[in-house]
Amino acid sequence: MKILLNRAMIMMALSLLPMGLAHADVVSKYENTCATCHEPNNDFNAPAKGDTARWNQLKIQKGTDGLVRSVAQGTSQMPAMGLCQSCSHDDFAKLIDYMSQ
Repeated sequence: MKILLNRAMIMMALSLLPMGLAHADVVSKYENTCATCHEPNNDFNAPAKGDTARWNQLKIQKGTDGLVRSVAQGTSQMPAMGLCQSCSHDDFAKLIDYMSQ
């Protein structure tokens, strides 16, 4: 019984590993690209990470798909693809979600 329980715990921990890696990848991409402009108290008037009110307002105005398009195409203050030329649209959606928390 104890062996079965240990195996079950190991399998459960292994099943969570990809989620942790995915989150770590988002954090790493944020720190290496988005944080340049989206850190709190930034000089760029960019919506800051953790400013949930501003991010929620943007999500209501544009929707997540619209925000992803804005990143991909660029805006008056942000170059196309932000600073993450290797990011996919899915990456941008995850990064937006991460910054809006």
